Amino acid sequence: MTESLSVRIRAMAHQQGAIILAHYYQPPEIQAVADYVGDSLQLAREARQAEAEVIVSCGVSFMAETAKILNPGKLVVNPAPEAGCPMADMVDAAGLKALRAQHPGAVVVSYVNTTAEVKAESDICCTSSNALQVINSIPQDTPIIFAPDRNLGANVAAWSGRSLILWDGCCPIHDRLTPEHIKAMQERYPEALVAVHPECRPEVVALADKTTSTAGILKYIDEMEAEFIIGTEQGLLNTAAVHSPHRRCYPAREDFICPDMKKITPQRLLLSLERLQPTVEIDEAVRQRAYQALDCMLQLP
Repeated sequence: MTESLSVRIRAMAHQQGAIILAHYYQPPEIQAVADYVGDSLQLAREARQAEAEVIVSCGVSFMAETAKILNPGKLVVNPAPEAGCPMADMVDAAGLKALRAQHPGAVVVSYVNTTAEVKAESDICCTSSNALQVINSIPQDTPIIFAPDRNLGANVAAWSGRSLILWDGCCPIHDRLTPEHIKAMQERYPEALVAVHPECRPEVVALADKTTSTAGILKYIDEMEAEFIIGTEQGLLNTAAVHSPHRRCYPAREDFICPDMKKITPQRLLLSLERLQPTVEIDEAVRQRAYQALDCMLQLP
């Protein structure tokens, strides 16, 4: 990205009274012009407390929806509305409602990587940062439905000692990481620590030195004097290079890339700022119910 384009984006954001929120998986040139870069939990909190009249969500569609759910009085702009989340597409509101009917009394915990309609059928949301905290907040004798990520659900079940009713979904990007990938990288870099995202398979998590969210991985990289094999989307390595330039990090496999996270370009971002389009709109009845599930999560200490 040219310096002039970067300057134009920042100037237009100022002119429009906009705040730019970007996920760690976004391209480095998008992260560079954002007001705030974070993981899903951090971005939800920033969107909720944003005072700017315009929130520009640089991520995938459920993140833009979450911003609108939490701060409905603001204009929320999504520069790439076609940037979806395959995991979010694996669960639908009708199916989740039917599963709840099969388990009367169960608490429905939905990963934030879901549509507004699915959140509206949920009791509480979670992110990879706080999934264990959310599960532990639910009484031990209460059955729990966890949707849609079977890997995150299985990992949290193991950590909490709980038996969860798991929806059969996954992040196809993280799910493709296998123990063989990890072992091959460990042979190449035997001194490296392995840090993976909890959306990875339990058998991958079993080989890791650390399993945590994207924000947690960045913290781990900064704290440990080592080199690292990183088991999550490669965009995080760009962030790590900025946050901890003294650390060497290697992707756990080649092409560890979410194509949807790469659909926002500087040119598209500038055009969205100029036009304040495309905007995010959510049915108010759905939004209010989805808000309750998100608010329950954000109220946890």
